[in-house]
Amino acid sequence: MNRRALLALAAAAVMASTGALTASAAGTTSSSSAKITTRVVQGGQKTFLARGTNGGGELAPAVGPEAGTIRQAVANRSLSSKAKVTRIGPGLAGIPASSTPVTSAEAGFQGINHFQQRFGVSGGNQWSLEPPDQALCVGGGVVFEAVNNAIAVYSTTGTQLAVDGLNHFFGYPVEIDRTAGVAGPKQTTDPSCLYDPTTGRFFVSILTYDSDAAGNPLPSGTNTIDIATSASSNPMGDWSIVHIDATDDGNHGTPLHTNCPCIGDYPHIGVDAHGFYVTTNEYPWFVDGFNGAQIYAMSKTELASGSHSVTVTQIDTNRSDPNGNPGFTIWPAQSPTAAQYDATKGGTEYFLSTNAAAEANGTGASTELLTWSLTNTSSLAGTPRLGVNVVKTTVGKYAVPLPSDQKVGSTPLADCLNLTACAKIALGTPDKYKETERPLDSLDSRMQQVTYANGLLYGSHGTAVDVGSTPVQKSGVAWYITDPTTNPVTGNLSTTLVHSGLLATAGNNLLMPALGVRPNGSAVIGVTLAGADHFPSAAYINLSATGVTGNIVVLGEGVGPEDGFAGYRAFGARPRWGDYGAAAVDASGHLWVANEWIAQTCTFAQFAASNFQCTGTRTLLANWSTHIAMIP
Repeated sequence: MNRRALLALAAAAVMASTGALTASAAGTTSSSSAKITTRVVQGGQKTFLARGTNGGGELAPAVGPEAGTIRQAVANRSLSSKAKVTRIGPGLAGIPASSTPVTSAEAGFQGINHFQQRFGVSGGNQWSLEPPDQALCVGGGVVFEAVNNAIAVYSTTGTQLAVDGLNHFFGYPVEIDRTAGVAGPKQTTDPSCLYDPTTGRFFVSILTYDSDAAGNPLPSGTNTIDIATSASSNPMGDWSIVHIDATDDGNHGTPLHTNCPCIGDYPHIGVDAHGFYVTTNEYPWFVDGFNGAQIYAMSKTELASGSHSVTVTQIDTNRSDPNGNPGFTIWPAQSPTAAQYDATKGGTEYFLSTNAAAEANGTGASTELLTWSLTNTSSLAGTPRLGVNVVKTTVGKYAVPLPSDQKVGSTPLADCLNLTACAKIALGTPDKYKETERPLDSLDSRMQQVTYANGLLYGSHGTAVDVGSTPVQKSGVAWYITDPTTNPVTGNLSTTLVHSGLLATAGNNLLMPALGVRPNGSAVIGVTLAGADHFPSAAYINLSATGVTGNIVVLGEGVGPEDGFAGYRAFGARPRWGDYGAAAVDASGHLWVANEWIAQTCTFAQFAASNFQCTGTRTLLANWSTHIAMIP
């Protein structure tokens, strides 16, 4: 289909309003000066998951050139200098944390790995991608996972029921025609998903951009946030799709923002009783800058009905936080049951964000947690009339962490790149660098998954910490439980910090926390554990409703180091790790977590003798895996 034409049809009258900004002390009420626009987009496109377990096609031939056909994921931090935040240096961070013991309770099953993402869907017409962007949702008796550009459905015991490529699922041509070496016109990335307990539907969102034959963005910069909604609680049935133009260049009903065309980077989703919400970080495509987080709000009932027209309200948070700075990674909340949404002031949805990163005009460290709210969300079913509020609360210091060291082990791709003949296979040219095992990207201190349960708001994110008997800076986790209150008359917001803490363990790092909450208020934080004692491993930490944390429990012990192309200097030396993990709660109140780990290892000799696949456990270019487990 011609999606450019479809989006042109979607343009509608644009209504704009601006809230009044009031001064606020920490934790007190505040309205936001965020700019609000509303437009109608066209929906109703039908799709379905590829039937069976081969991703809609046979496996691609095992032999074929990878050189020149690598694409790093666009999502999660543009090349803007705004993303190049000053990290706390190689000394101490000034954030002391106690060391949490590590225990083991192996459980769960392996999800999508890089071999399957590259070869097991779309007939192998896929890019090699790093890092895994992890989505997980559970409902209707099945587990739904999306990783980068692949989707899978499992039984609750781990049997894979279906697997598909994102491009196929969203109705696009393949990412790259491997026979012709030509990229498709649409490139998809950054999946998120949730199962909504109110409508009994699965929702999946992605970022899609228009590309040239090499996979690069077109000069127009056109990109969309695509949302797929299942027609029932069975993800194996029909779905309907909505496309929201995120270019914000004034075309197709979008607002005209500074230096756009822009990209709607790092989309994440949440729901309350009435609305479905997607938030993005908006960067100009072709010039340096950051415009602020965008919030897209729409009726989830309208989406669930498969409507051919969907009203979308967009909130631009540029310079609208309490300090007059842009919002950054404003993560929307979801709730474990339909009974737990906030009905105050016509329905209220909550969000959390942090402000240490440069995009929020941060300095690399902060003591502020930002809480945002949208009120009158019931109006999304008709003529939207939303109130936007934001407050800041003082919390313990957090900071952008350094890259995370990992245990030394076999790195056959690095060995390959150090040999001229092998490097020519991987690169098409000799590698001029001496490649060695690299530390993992620890992301920054942006907020991760957020949950609203029993009137409390839960969130966590990465941070630098000082840990050990002789303290050393490592990557750890900061977590919060807050009590947000919406005034039933004015809609103004206030919040109180109820519990908070830091998680760390001596000699090792904790990466990509995903905090999920049970209906009773107890929670689990899923993480990757990596460092001197552990190859990258899938783990979790229990968090009680009263704010007590347990040990770090390893669910899947890694067996080798990360050995992917993104970490090596020949490819840019940006050692990516999963941009986010995921947690979900099922109808029985059990929590599920999904995180990246390294589930394979092999020597260079084994690597070379098996066509660089180590008996189907990795590809020439990467060796990441994902791990899924239920925590009773």
